Amino acid sequence: MTKAKLTKERDLRDSRPLWIDSPRISVRSKRNIAHSRYDTVIVGAGISGALVAQALVKPGKSVLIVDKREPVHGSSIASTAMIQHEIDVPLHKLQTMIGEERANRAWQRSAKAVLKLEDIVRSLDISCSMQRKPALYLSGDELGARGLKTEIEARKKAGIEARFVDKAELKELYGIDRTGAILSDISASANPGQLTAGLLRHVAKQGAEIVSGIEITDMKSFDTEVVLATTEGKLICADNVVFCTGYEFLETVANKKHEIISTWAIASKAGISRPDWLDKHILWEASDPYLYLRTDHDGRLIVGGEDEYNPSAYQSEKKLRSKAKTIRDKVSKLLGFDIGKIDYRWAAAFGSTTTGLPLIGPVLDMPNVYCVMGFGGNGITFSQIAAEIVAAGINGTKDPDAELFEFG
Repeated sequence: MTKAKLTKERDLRDSRPLWIDSPRISVRSKRNIAHSRYDTVIVGAGISGALVAQALVKPGKSVLIVDKREPVHGSSIASTAMIQHEIDVPLHKLQTMIGEERANRAWQRSAKAVLKLEDIVRSLDISCSMQRKPALYLSGDELGARGLKTEIEARKKAGIEARFVDKAELKELYGIDRTGAILSDISASANPGQLTAGLLRHVAKQGAEIVSGIEITDMKSFDTEVVLATTEGKLICADNVVFCTGYEFLETVANKKHEIISTWAIASKAGISRPDWLDKHILWEASDPYLYLRTDHDGRLIVGGEDEYNPSAYQSEKKLRSKAKTIRDKVSKLLGFDIGKIDYRWAAAFGSTTTGLPLIGPVLDMPNVYCVMGFGGNGITFSQIAAEIVAAGINGTKDPDAELFEFG
């Protein structure tokens, strides 16, 4: 095996995300890999790796989670953790791209994933401030009131409930001056650091091994096993390998359908004066670039947006300052009140695809190797879908929706 980096190396986040100061986000990890063979090796100790491990860990099966960073401290900690069933590409537009039946299934699967996440958090008793919230999708320069009504009809036909909020009602109930909005259920918010850490602690108790500070530098796949090499020169054999490496994606699966986008986010001071409805909803808009926002249990307003189709723009300190100010000004104008001083500001990159759907499944021409990438603005929701699809494949079955997200 030739020694080379397997993933496209990137700084997954910049500056200081709000969640980095959360309690209960530390996870015990080892510094050395204990064995030379495992049933499954998961590369990446973020939310995707944690959910995949949770779906796979069972008595008699050895699972190794390895990450070059500390657990939880990659891209997951930079998420705004708006856990939406709504996909970045509106349903009626996705139908024209991949067909009505396939688009409907993708949206339906996304809604089911949010409900499944709620079940997992509840059953494992993970304290991560997970709360069901309706989503308010505002009209903007991409979709006006007419476009939103078209979207509602597509959703209702697919069995996904939504209702139109007209200009007058939007102003009366929310104090927002737009031509309309879609109000829908089956979305939520959470603390992504606590959610990821809680899942990792659970799988560790079930026998999964978590090792940090180890980078996988090379890989060779065979018909019956995969051999991995680390920076220390150690060789690890596995029946299956799953790459959950955020936006440091596998070079072998880089393709024109996938691109890296820069995004920015801010958090206000805790306990800002705000209307009651704001704590009960998540909000985003049909604009490009669009704002997306929510509150947390400390009464902070968390806002993201100003995305750029540039894989390195998020690394600029100058852009971080200017984008943070733009986001603050935009959200203050939208909500009709000054949100006050910014307490946290951060930047990150995320992978996206032309359809807004993630890429999940076996890597072409690499037996027993799986990869998940291209999660767009639905990282946590799509991570749950990825866990279900990958677990099915490794367990010898095929998820009925796997072909919606496959590579190739």
